[in-house]
Amino acid sequence: MKKRVGILTSGGDCPGLNATIRGAAKALYERMGEDVQIIGIRDGYSGLIHGDWREMQPNEFSGILTMGGTILGTKRTPFKLMRVIGDDQVDKVAAMKKNYKEMGLDCLLCLGGNGTHKTANLLSKEGLNIIGLPKTIDNDIYGTDVTFGFHTAVDIATEVIDRIHTTASSHRRCMVVEIMGNKAGWLTLYSGVAGGADIILIPEHPYSIDNVCAAVERRAAQGKNFSILAVAEGAMDTEEARIKRKERMARRKEAGYTNATQRIADQIEAMTGFETRVCVPGHMQRGGSPSAYDRVLATQFGTYAAKLVEQEHYGVTVAMHNNHIVANELSEIAGKSRLVPEGHGMLDVARRMGISLG
Repeated sequence: MKKRVGILTSGGDCPGLNATIRGAAKALYERMGEDVQIIGIRDGYSGLIHGDWREMQPNEFSGILTMGGTILGTKRTPFKLMRVIGDDQVDKVAAMKKNYKEMGLDCLLCLGGNGTHKTANLLSKEGLNIIGLPKTIDNDIYGTDVTFGFHTAVDIATEVIDRIHTTASSHRRCMVVEIMGNKAGWLTLYSGVAGGADIILIPEHPYSIDNVCAAVERRAAQGKNFSILAVAEGAMDTEEARIKRKERMARRKEAGYTNATQRIADQIEAMTGFETRVCVPGHMQRGGSPSAYDRVLATQFGTYAAKLVEQEHYGVTVAMHNNHIVANELSEIAGKSRLVPEGHGMLDVARRMGISLG
């Protein structure tokens, strides 16, 4: 009897999803041949809820190593709504269990970030055979040193900062580059260091606008007529850090800002007199072909997931720990985030380089 393996990609897309799908599929075919059937589930958990799936053929996994996005499609289905029955009267958890059974699945591979892993853990607790694979450009999944998609996003964000330097120096401006990352600052920190940013602001370490402006003025006093700021979209000042997110968002809306980036630019211009502009690369950081590093990492993760399928080792997610691919229990990592801790080596590198952290 064939082993039927489901695959879905959930949450935001990122480089490396297709490479991971390919790694898992090719390893399964190589090891199990005609004794495995791969089931592609469209649009993440939405497809599992609504029974949108199809049996895939081996040739569909060829030529996708370098492709961005996901051949299976993806959709955000928030974890907090999984047990909420909406206007459509669909019991989402019951529907997923029913469709898993109707597909005749022996296990399900769930590729995604923190929300995806929380739902994966929920399904595992409901008795389904689940294996997670960690993707996110934020690099904030607990228990793994790195996620696929992160290094490609670092490359893209770094190139943005590189290119901003010429405009900043030509026009003698401060340039504020908004980097993705609502809760975790890994992407901003690494791309900021790689791109030669002068100031790096991340969510884990609230900033003082006085310190930021002092850093700009210090550079000016040294004869440097421009400054580059790499700012995480989730950055907050020391006052905002003392209040809850809902109140923080309400205050920003009242002041006419959706996030800290434009406000920082306006404050710098008002307090220092330097012309300041904002650059928001946005979803470009999630797009395009994965880097060589991410192609290798995705292949490592995918083939390890295939090994777990073969061993029937479920209720886990794949991870990189100390340069070894391992499996973490879903119950131990779901609902936790990996944030940049004080004392992290890259923060020390930034400080030694004279980069202001606000």
